[in-house]
Amino acid sequence: MQNKGLIKLFAILFGLVSIYQLSFTFIANNVESKAEEFAKSSISESVENYAEKRDVKVQNYLDSIAAEPVFAGITYATAKQKELNKGLDLKGGINVILQISVPDLLRGLANNSKDPKFNKALQEASQARANSQDTYLELFFQAFNNIEGASLASPNVFGTRALADEIDIDMTNNQVQPIIKRKINESITSAFEVLRERIDKFGVTQPNIQRLGESGRILVELPGAKDISRIKNLLQSTAQLEFWDVYQAREFQQFIVEADQVVANALDVEDEEVKDSTSTETEDLDELLSSSEDSTDVSKTNPFLSLVQNVGPGQGPVLATFAIKDTAEVNSYLKMPQVRNLIPADKKYVKFAWGKPVNDSELIDLYAIKGNRNDEPQLSGSVITDAQQTYDQVGRVAVSMQMDGRGAKIWGNMTGRASQQGTQIAIVLDNTVYSAPGVSSGAITGGRSEITGDFSIQEGQDLANVLRAGKLPASADIVQSEIVGPSLGQEAIDSGINSFIIALVLVLIWMIVYYGKAGLYADIALVVNILFIFGVLSGIGAVLTLPGIAGIVLTIGISVDANVLIFERIREEIQRGKTQVDAIKDGFQSALSSILDANVTTGLTGIILLTLGTGPIKGFATTLLIGILTSLFTAIFITRLLIDGGGKKGKSLPFSTGLTKNLFKNIDIEFLKKRKVTYIISAALIILSVGSLFVNGLNQGVDFVGGRTYTVRFDQNVNPTELEQELVAVLGSAEAKTYGSNNQLKVTTNYKIDTQGSEIDTEIQQKMYQALKSYLPEGTNYDAFTVEGGDTETEKFGVMSAIKVGPTIANDIKTASFYAIFGSLFVVFLYILIRFRRWQFSLGAVAAVAHDVLIVLGAFSLLYGLMPFSLEIDQAFIAAILTVIGYSLNDTVVVFDRIREYFNEHTSWNMQKVIDKSVSSTISRTINTSLTTLVVLIAIFIFGGDSIRGFMFALIIGVVVGTYSSVFIATPVMFDTVKKKGIDLTDKSKKDEELESENA
Repeated sequence: MQNKGLIKLFAILFGLVSIYQLSFTFIANNVESKAEEFAKSSISESVENYAEKRDVKVQNYLDSIAAEPVFAGITYATAKQKELNKGLDLKGGINVILQISVPDLLRGLANNSKDPKFNKALQEASQARANSQDTYLELFFQAFNNIEGASLASPNVFGTRALADEIDIDMTNNQVQPIIKRKINESITSAFEVLRERIDKFGVTQPNIQRLGESGRILVELPGAKDISRIKNLLQSTAQLEFWDVYQAREFQQFIVEADQVVANALDVEDEEVKDSTSTETEDLDELLSSSEDSTDVSKTNPFLSLVQNVGPGQGPVLATFAIKDTAEVNSYLKMPQVRNLIPADKKYVKFAWGKPVNDSELIDLYAIKGNRNDEPQLSGSVITDAQQTYDQVGRVAVSMQMDGRGAKIWGNMTGRASQQGTQIAIVLDNTVYSAPGVSSGAITGGRSEITGDFSIQEGQDLANVLRAGKLPASADIVQSEIVGPSLGQEAIDSGINSFIIALVLVLIWMIVYYGKAGLYADIALVVNILFIFGVLSGIGAVLTLPGIAGIVLTIGISVDANVLIFERIREEIQRGKTQVDAIKDGFQSALSSILDANVTTGLTGIILLTLGTGPIKGFATTLLIGILTSLFTAIFITRLLIDGGGKKGKSLPFSTGLTKNLFKNIDIEFLKKRKVTYIISAALIILSVGSLFVNGLNQGVDFVGGRTYTVRFDQNVNPTELEQELVAVLGSAEAKTYGSNNQLKVTTNYKIDTQGSEIDTEIQQKMYQALKSYLPEGTNYDAFTVEGGDTETEKFGVMSAIKVGPTIANDIKTASFYAIFGSLFVVFLYILIRFRRWQFSLGAVAAVAHDVLIVLGAFSLLYGLMPFSLEIDQAFIAAILTVIGYSLNDTVVVFDRIREYFNEHTSWNMQKVIDKSVSSTISRTINTSLTTLVVLIAIFIFGGDSIRGFMFALIIGVVVGTYSSVFIATPVMFDTVKKKGIDLTDKSKKDEELESENA
């Protein structure tokens, strides 16, 4: 091998850089361990809320020493910034995909146009989006262009005063579209920047936020985040701050009484008492409420008044106080046309808004805001230049704001008018009235203002942060989310490390048992390979996930396969009588082609996964691709350096042990004569699989159908059927099944899946808590039950993780998975066609891959419900299918490479003999690699945790059938298609061709 010195230098430098990159992780972990020990010694478990107080103590400790050098001048802050990033499933936290509302952006650009053509196009685009891969904007343009006479440049659409500099009324739709696309893209970019600034201020370490194509979707990953509800509010709050004048309660007392009568009549309630009571003095609302309490059925006689809990002071801004649970009913009454008709002409633009509920209160205030024709506030949050969490005069938490010059002038006019009239100004954030203070000391100049309310310090800080970051240009809905509790994350770390160590130890032992001293050298190269992988992951800032660990462990199998190919080739050369030096040289050279081909096909699969996958699947693909590159380097160069060193100066270097010396030696099996039997076996398996797919179908996970999935743990074994009935009673639709151990369930529901909003997530968890409360440990409250509840220092029961996928994004995932599988098959066909220059090779490989995929799908269809672990079809399963495709091709390409080699070496043999001999010569490598890979996969399957057990099961089946198909499907199909076409792959005599037909 040439350039040994250069390769040694590169390997040493690569190793040192990897160690350096990983040192940050060790330093950060060491400091954090000391911080946790300090917190435990400072706060005992007898202290109330000790877990929360310990978390605060840990954070204070880390903050205090962040800038101090820990090792070799490296500070904790630097180490934390450069440590190996752990993903959601290893660290806990939240991962969401936010959909910025493109319809809202379009309405904003069109000044909330009431144009019927414009709104029809919006509606049609929304309907088409459910079954299309096109973006909403593209669908809107298509729908708008299909409407006769519709013009985007119309003054009623985008030809507005605000866009007058860019859109001329004479422009065609095709001319306007690029301008609107740019405006939408700018708005989404603005939303991205606003979210990034909010997240930066939140203080989560190693956040990840990125745009997903042109769809208006933004991915936010916050590993380690604990306060999930706070984060959701932070992400979804549009921060739409507005200042409005409000009506006083006395101005709407008569309206409320009259509305009560109208609602009663609309509900077809005929009761003379209602008519009599509402015809009396209408000013005295308190008297009406007190008299209605004596009614035998208040909800029928006074449906609106019966909901009023308290009446606001006549001179104040609060019309009345209601129970929070009744807000939806009150809203429905206020929106009734008959009720709106009662509003006097001078108040027809009134807007009713709810106040911010007081913490731990079940009541909420109703306000009447002085709206206008354009529904635009006199003053908005765009004038805010700074916001800080402060305290008001009586010590309550508040948020002070500073306005720019224009805002200060308007604010002075508003406060001056309110002072003169004795009225109030409502401070409204995201359609919620935070406060409505009066002004008693004249106009407020200088642009200072303050929001007061029942805030915690944390809420005040968050509000100040979102006001400083600015408002989102449109609403942001969570269309996909995954929440993992910290205790489940720690369990994933433990199981991932265990599976990794066990798999590694088994492989290291096996290589020494099978190849002796040469196997030891392969083990050293393998350990170096793992160091390189973790070093690269840390250096490029990649995120390590549990599937990522699975990818690394699978890389062990790939690395071993390369060494097995090399060692088997060396053994063959030695058997041919070559010297050890020549055998090593020729063995490495001969194996190189097969190693490259096998890794390229697997690498192509990894690239498709990286391109089309999301979240943990990208983590798997990243480690797989990095592992392929480092495996090639260590197998081809590091192992060669060690082998050459071990065999120099005539030293004997055995490539086998006493147990394996004659194993698989002189195998000569006529595989092609058995192809009819294997065709029948495969046909039976495929028919069974396809039949099951038609009859039983597949258990599609929420990734593909939408819905919510929760992992719920109990302190005792539970009956999933019994708990499912409890959940169906409150959710209407629910499925519960054992997930891992018998005290853990996976609960799936599509309850209100078409409705967006964090309040739905809360509602579902509340319903689940009520249904499962009796099965939980005594004293478990709702907060402890939720995914962010409990603490990492005691065993957690309740919701361990939560996943939500909206129906639109589920359809996108399903389509992307379809493209991924068929795209990979096409890429495989093309690569093998180019590599082997015969379409028959491609057909054989694709036939084998299709065979493997169908059998894996059939196994999941047949065994669903029978296995004690999840067999859902989700993104992880698609990743498994693509990995199976890569592995099957790996095996097939190695066999095809040997067939091509034998065709060139043994020109006197007929085709059938060449193929049989080729397959026989690779059987040792095939079995050895397959067994090694299976050992690795089984170790992960047993010790790797519940979340990837189904994933591993698919890979195990795939490896078994992939090994089988490379020998009994790919090669025979290639042979039969060549024979049928009368094509031979070598220049053979006519006599050989006749002999071949006789043997067939």
